[in-house]
Amino acid sequence: MEEKPRCQSCGMPLGIGFYGTDADGRASEEYCKLCFENGRFREPNLTLEEMIGRSIANMVDDLYMRQEEAEHLATTVIPKLKRWVGTPQIK
Repeated sequence: MEEKPRCQSCGMPLGIGFYGTDADGRASEEYCKLCFENGRFREPNLTLEEMIGRSIANMVDDLYMRQEEAEHLATTVIPKLKRWVGTPQIK
């Protein structure tokens, strides 16, 4: 199965209607509309730890995923995304 492109901030699969926008108004090829708008992060001060927490909450509350599975996915995928590479890891 082909892997879908994912937002390089939150990990959400990108698809029609979910792309953020670059400074020139074009659809961003790397970020979703929840994370990126007009060429800037919507929450530039958001930390890796906060993003992981939000992702876990979303997967558990909205996608009905088990807590352990959500924690595993968030802590293994999100730190490897472009926005977070080089950011100190959570212990």
